[in-house]
Amino acid sequence: MSEQKAVDVEALEAKRTHCEVWTRVMGYHRPVSHFNIGKKAEHYSRKHFQETVASNNEFCEKYQLVAC
Repeated sequence: MSEQKAVDVEALEAKRTHCEVWTRVMGYHRPVSHFNIGKKAEHYSRKHFQETVASNNEFCEKYQLVAC
């Protein structure tokens, strides 16, 4: 079973391609790979927003939004 899993992982690894990440900087979009070292560090230290259903429901109750 584990041998089949190892083969599957190798097959998936062979299908992987380079993924370029773009982000918005100063009003326009730019690939992160083109940033200088300081800007890359700033990008990777950013905190990303994660919405949860519980928080969304709490927000709707608090502000009494009908469209939630």
